[in-house]
Amino acid sequence: MAGGAERFRALHHGRVPGDPLVLPGPWDAASARVFADAGFPALATPSAGVAASLGYADGETPAAEMFAAVARIARAVDVPVSADVEGGYGLAPRELVERLLEAGAVGCNLEDSEGGVLKDAARHADWLAEVRSAAADGLFVNARVDVFAYGDGDPGQVIGRAALYVAAGADCVYPIGAPTEVLPLLRSGVQGPLNAFARLDGTSPAELGELGATRVTFGPGLQRRSAEALGDLAAKLR
Repeated sequence: MAGGAERFRALHHGRVPGDPLVLPGPWDAASARVFADAGFPALATPSAGVAASLGYADGETPAAEMFAAVARIARAVDVPVSADVEGGYGLAPRELVERLLEAGAVGCNLEDSEGGVLKDAARHADWLAEVRSAAADGLFVNARVDVFAYGDGDPGQVIGRAALYVAAGADCVYPIGAPTEVLPLLRSGVQGPLNAFARLDGTSPAELGELGATRVTFGPGLQRRSAEALGDLAAKLR
């Protein structure tokens, strides 16, 4: 998508409290079209949701299949699509960027843990800087911080890691699993856009925005809710 990264980046700025950028997570082309037709200005694929649609457990999707799935989603819609590519599949930064761009993605999520263990923050920041250098302005980089998922849950460590990642060129920081009550503290300590994770039966996107979130994503929540609904329908048809 020509100019897609700039278009996507602009959606993250100038937002007022209570009006975060809400990004549904499509897991295939059909779901992407549903979300785009509903009027969402951009989409963000969840790696776990895509994995489920391809028959894999979260974290076990081969890189080639993930990029192919992202490409099908990006081709299906006219809105910017960001892709969760986990830890980058061991690809060198330039190859990772090339494959994202070939798939039609305008952005990516990159996590700072591997196998449930946090990576060294300084080394990860250096790697993010290489990704930024390879991508220039052609990709929006959302740096996931896994302190709440796999660390000790210390907000100070989140803020410290976020500072390193922003300095390395990350456009946004995603402290996945951050408790809602901690969002104001993170907002005060993190420079630039802040991504919050939303549960479909939890705090609303608007409320997360009031607490400091710039953008809101749902991980595989929408795919799992859809699978549950399909299961209910299947039970009625049987």
